[in-house]
Amino acid sequence: MLKRLFQRKRPEAEALDLYDAIVAQARQPYFYAALGVPDTIDGRFEMIALHAFLVMRRLKGQGAEAAAVSQQLFDTLIADMDRSLREIGIGDLSVPKHIKNMAKGLYGRIVSYEKGLAEPGDAALHAAFDRNLYGTVMEVPEEHLAAMTSYLRREDEALKTFPLDRMVAGHVRFGPASAAAA
Repeated sequence: MLKRLFQRKRPEAEALDLYDAIVAQARQPYFYAALGVPDTIDGRFEMIALHAFLVMRRLKGQGAEAAAVSQQLFDTLIADMDRSLREIGIGDLSVPKHIKNMAKGLYGRIVSYEKGLAEPGDAALHAAFDRNLYGTVMEVPEEHLAAMTSYLRREDEALKTFPLDRMVAGHVRFGPASAAAA
């Protein structure tokens, strides 16, 4: 019994803690009110995907324990999307198709954001945000694209220095959403 008290948390618990922090950051009103991210199911998914990408990027290539937490984080995100679809009334037979599309979309965003961070300049990230984050917005103000690009780059840099052992233990800290416009 004492052994259980002192055991490390399992990747599922760590990933759930990370997911809770990701969702809390993704729900910051500033993204929706000031930066024009659509306050819809799609817009909220996009913000969760963006923050999950940042955490998974930090965990990538950091060993087996980090890989297990990252995979469990992905699985937690997909399970939450499954639950959310069922809550809004999507039929049981349609949920797997929607989940498959969401998973493919998440992978696509990961590739787009990785590419955008690797390329010089902001054009690739602006295009990715215009296509995904602001996909349902007719005309996205350039300052919104610039602010989100700045935010993504800033958070990516900050997470590079965030202690890996803390992240693997289920902790993450994001900067203030309002700093996106800075």
